[in-house]
Amino acid sequence: MFQILKSSHPQILIHSTTYASMRTTIQISQTTHLFKTIMTITAAQQTVDTWIRTIGIRYYNELTNTAILMEEVGEVARLMARLYGEQSFKTAEQAASAREDLSDEMADVLFVLICLANQTGVSLEDALRKNLDKKTKRDAVRHANNEKLKNG
Repeated sequence: MFQILKSSHPQILIHSTTYASMRTTIQISQTTHLFKTIMTITAAQQTVDTWIRTIGIRYYNELTNTAILMEEVGEVARLMARLYGEQSFKTAEQAASAREDLSDEMADVLFVLICLANQTGVSLEDALRKNLDKKTKRDAVRHANNEKLKNG
């Protein structure tokens, strides 16, 4: 059962979804604000895992998900080449929906990446934190001294 509940604030919708199986009932609630939705990476991983186990039945194997990730990245690349590169859209309809399509394709990339992280036991929140720390230490001076970045 999926329902959209109205909030007292006109710019907030509360989405409530209940998934029921024979053994458990899982309640997922998310508040969506028109300007900002707060979801931690860990919460996103948990939400995707719940969706996969209830709606998706099971994860595709890791190799299949890797191939799907490459396909989705290709779809992002196709849109980027047309929106920001030199390629043109085949139809006016494609051009009109391109920004929304880009958002959706980026979300597809994120979804499949989260699936792979869940399957391989990677906490993306921890991994991103460690990766940013590594980049900060490694690149603290390098980028500040890069003449190519100063004139961009």
